Amino acid sequence: MKKTLVLCIVLTVQSLVCSSQSITEQSNKLLEAVIKEQQVVGTSASLSINGEVAWEAAVGYANKEAKIEFKIDTEIRTASIAKSMTAVAVMQLVEQGLIDIDTPIDTYIPEFIQSNTTKITTRHILTHTSGIDAYKNEKEIENKVNYKTLLDAYAVFKDRELLFEPGSNYHYTSYGYVVLGILIEKVTNESYENYMQKHIWDKAGMTHTGIEKPGIKRPNSAALYHKNRKGKIKKAKANNLSNRIPAGGFYSTIGDLTKFGNALLSNKLVSEETLKLMCQHHSLEKVNNSYGFGFFLYGKSPNVGSIYGHNGAQTGSSTQLFIVPSLNAVIIAVSNTSGAGREISTVAGQLIAIAQNNG
Repeated sequence: MKKTLVLCIVLTVQSLVCSSQSITEQSNKLLEAVIKEQQVVGTSASLSINGEVAWEAAVGYANKEAKIEFKIDTEIRTASIAKSMTAVAVMQLVEQGLIDIDTPIDTYIPEFIQSNTTKITTRHILTHTSGIDAYKNEKEIENKVNYKTLLDAYAVFKDRELLFEPGSNYHYTSYGYVVLGILIEKVTNESYENYMQKHIWDKAGMTHTGIEKPGIKRPNSAALYHKNRKGKIKKAKANNLSNRIPAGGFYSTIGDLTKFGNALLSNKLVSEETLKLMCQHHSLEKVNNSYGFGFFLYGKSPNVGSIYGHNGAQTGSSTQLFIVPSLNAVIIAVSNTSGAGREISTVAGQLIAIAQNNG
């Protein structure tokens, strides 16, 4: 879902919530409505204020055929929320002086060959202004190949022409964040997975988050479903996420995603100064894309102030993370049904209104 659509949802739902009801009553009703209206198979959501979970719930099925209920600890694909975590990891290394975001990225990655006049930097990739293209076709989106390393995944697109001169335009791409994963490996001399485990997930207390790996079954993982444009929901065939791990190859739970948001608000992962830099609009005002470093910037609402976060959409998953610093609030909504981004982001937007009305 585009940032502008999510912002419209956030700003319009605030008048829909009645403050006379409790947080639990209001939140339960809006989550149950998504299932009642058959918009998704299973969903869960969470509202955290001041570092404490004010409400969380799960409804529907993690696996409809097996009659397994969707629960709070059901593991779902995070989709592009992974980009926010990767960006935070990169900025940790910037804080340590290991990366300069304005130095050509081939300084750190010799395999990254640059033939264009303007050299791609870490800043360009963080903000989707590098010119690196997105998936070429449906085959790449629904990838079936298992890439053993990030460099193997990079080989898929490394020889493709850039869409534009780096820094001159905006084009959202998961492939750019694959390069950031390689960058992390090069400057730390450890695997991307190990770095994320030690410096992001462990630091935030995220014990149910990791990289999805083909052939490994996890007992709490949700089955994958897809809703087509006519609203019909069918079970989806799993694609292989190894071509996009740093951009969208994780599994997690709403509890762990809430911990990630709270770790950002409490500066456990990066400093307050670094987070402010990540949440600044870059210089491409003409594009009006409002993307920082790994976060969509959802603008300012008169009631709740600045909002940043990320949505995600991939086979068997629709996700939304909102962080509202003025309310010290973290909002998560997820589903095991792709094609339901509008519905999931609407739930998350309504939870912002509930947090504001009960603040």
